[in-house]
Amino acid sequence: MGSGRNRESLRRRAGVFRFPGESASYDHRLQLRHGTLRGVEPTSDATCWTLIRGAAAGRSDDRSVFGRRYAEPVRAFFAARWRFSVNRQEVEDALQEVFLECFRRGGVLDRVDADRPGGFRAFLYGVCRNVAMRTESGRKKARDRGIDDLRVDLDRVECDETSLSRAFDRGWAKTIVREAAQRHEELARAAGREHLQRLELLRMRFGDGLPVREIAARLGKEDKDAIHRELRRARLEFRNALQEIVAYHQPTASAGDVERECERLQALLD
Repeated sequence: MGSGRNRESLRRRAGVFRFPGESASYDHRLQLRHGTLRGVEPTSDATCWTLIRGAAAGRSDDRSVFGRRYAEPVRAFFAARWRFSVNRQEVEDALQEVFLECFRRGGVLDRVDADRPGGFRAFLYGVCRNVAMRTESGRKKARDRGIDDLRVDLDRVECDETSLSRAFDRGWAKTIVREAAQRHEELARAAGREHLQRLELLRMRFGDGLPVREIAARLGKEDKDAIHRELRRARLEFRNALQEIVAYHQPTASAGDVERECERLQALLD
């Protein structure tokens, strides 16, 4: 038990995010993968609105990326709202219904406003809420007609907006952090061997929970202070990648707003 608490404390101090219920491996939790980060171009003029408008225009690649990117918060919303339901498939059906609302001709993406308060996050949350209420209304009508439908327990629907918003935001935070982790590795690979070595140090320290002395022993190094310095640099590099991704999703945000959003994401996933 003590080891687990120490590892969690290390993660908080490092600014490394832990997804509840997932593996303690840094590589798995942040889903670091080889290759480029599809749909995210933080070094170009593209923003999240580039992707959203492409999806609204019917571009298949943009719609594919859109679906992968926003599935997590949408699924989290419905899982929280209908957590007492018997048939969990209803969550997946609602997820598909949200995307149908987005992609159909004259759908909701055609009406999205980039200047809307709360950005696309608030807009997508509203779409989820509308789909939920429409689904529940249909189930209620069926029940009133004597049709037995157990897919949604209408008597135990979570209606507390604070709880639902937090569930959605946690799903949103997981998505952003995964993209930041991918961006971190992408930048490390482009920068070369030393950056990749620092990335591996980060995995060993905060993923595997290894103390610096053991990392030093495994690497055959005696200078523990040098490892501490490299870990600090690796943490900063991840933070910079996270800031890039947050700025991509909030293109009008100030530097201060981006930093505050990074802190909010960490608080959501702690």
